[in-house]
Amino acid sequence: MHLITFNIQNMSLIIVLIIFSSISFIYYGINSVYSKKMILEYNRWGFGRLRLFIGWCQLLGGTGLIIGLLHPLLNPLVCITSFLLSFMMLTAVITRIKSKDGVINTLPSVFYTILNTIIFFIFCCNKSKQIMYLFKTL
Repeated sequence: MHLITFNIQNMSLIIVLIIFSSISFIYYGINSVYSKKMILEYNRWGFGRLRLFIGWCQLLGGTGLIIGLLHPLLNPLVCITSFLLSFMMLTAVITRIKSKDGVINTLPSVFYTILNTIIFFIFCCNKSKQIMYLFKTL
């Protein structure tokens, strides 16, 4: 098995994507908790009772992405949170479609689903291959 490695530029790009996603989810989580417009939106989607839970999940997910970058031992946190945020955003896409929100309003959900899926596969698969390689060399 050949170890797949990424050069500095590729890893720098994925780190920029992680930071972008993180800031976006922290911002959106704060809006979900405090914004009057978001309160109305969550009620319209039928998630009024889950708004605070979803908002805190977004805040924790965004924070988890950043914390996961701080030390190699914390890298699995990036994998877990990017996977969960991908799933959350996939359900947001479905919710937007069911609510007949239109393509323009659905595109951000699609974008963040794809972004976090890319983060998950590129960052986490590279890390898992490095770990598997280390175990094989022991």
